[in-house]
Amino acid sequence: MSDGRSSPGEKRLAVRVTKDALKHVRRGHPWVFDASITSVSHDGAPGDLAVIFDDRRNFVAIGLWDPASPIRIRVLHHGRPLTIDEMFWRSRFELATERRRPLLDDEAVTGCRLVHGENDGLPGLVIDRYADVVVVKLYSGAWFAHLTAIVDAIRSCWEPASVVLRLARTLQDATPTGCHDGAVIAGEAPPTPTPFLEVGAAMTADPIGGQKTGYFLDQRANRLLVGAHAADARVLDVFCCHGGFSVHAAIGGARHVHSVDLSPHSTEAARRHVAGNAPVEHRTTTGDAFQVMEALTARQERYDVVVVDPPSFASRTSAVPGALRAYARLTHLALGLVEPGGMLFQASCSSRVDRSRFEATIEAAAERAARHLDIEARPAHDLDHPIGFPEGAYLKAVLARVDA
Repeated sequence: MSDGRSSPGEKRLAVRVTKDALKHVRRGHPWVFDASITSVSHDGAPGDLAVIFDDRRNFVAIGLWDPASPIRIRVLHHGRPLTIDEMFWRSRFELATERRRPLLDDEAVTGCRLVHGENDGLPGLVIDRYADVVVVKLYSGAWFAHLTAIVDAIRSCWEPASVVLRLARTLQDATPTGCHDGAVIAGEAPPTPTPFLEVGAAMTADPIGGQKTGYFLDQRANRLLVGAHAADARVLDVFCCHGGFSVHAAIGGARHVHSVDLSPHSTEAARRHVAGNAPVEHRTTTGDAFQVMEALTARQERYDVVVVDPPSFASRTSAVPGALRAYARLTHLALGLVEPGGMLFQASCSSRVDRSRFEATIEAAAERAARHLDIEARPAHDLDHPIGFPEGAYLKAVLARVDA
């Protein structure tokens, strides 16, 4: 896990930034963009520590230098000077653990996000746990230089049997030796799939080759919310992925569950997970969600609960208008499938679409469809996905009762 250069932190950069960037950093924002940097003492390598000073040469913040990214500095600490060493990593992990204590102490929950990147003061670093398997996902090449120290701190704090490394797509072409995506970087190879509990539901993750870290943990509380409305209901789960909503609907007493996803691996996972958790009439359909919903509408099929949880439609700002059109289309299709008095749960994980625009889009689509929505809940992230800065609030959803 080493690229052979000097130890990280031995070469520190002195950095000055614009007044506007300085203001944001002092308020706790974790990113400094390349365009905000006015001077830097010398060239730096990924993972070198960048110290931000003000015009009076006072310490402002310290972070990881990332010369390959528009986010040039990922801020680890601001305020008074602080040493970035083994104790720092452990203390951050201990703080993150305490934030999640209710989940970590719950024997019915063995899948949990342990570190939520920027929102836990560790920008570009995500750590998820599935039972005794810990998955580290890096979103910045600056973390490679500190990976050994991070793994040591993980083993000290959480004592996993396995530590798996996952990499953002932008990092997969040029990595240090032993740091390829899906590498087991500590302990033994994990079982595939890896079993864990989601509030008592028996689920599995694919930490080696699955999306993100192998499962989507952020909707845990929202799946329980849907399950609480599923008694004796016909439930449609669109973009079902691993089948989390389907499983909790079945556990909640649904009489029929229909899981839809474009990926055959997802519909198979949904079938397996539902079968392993509750006896229920379960149907799966592999296909494009829009086309499947149109076909269901044409057949005049109706459901008491419709769940629409799509992937991100806006990976960049220019994609936002198209994302809003997609959300509107999904709302229109979903409303055509909900029985009068039934429930619609619709979510967005696009960070560039804020809640106000998301809800306005849904409500406008409902008005055009001549259906009235009575919004009963506006859920977001679960406890292990805290929000520490504005851009961290990516997940938003509405649970609404649909009148005729």
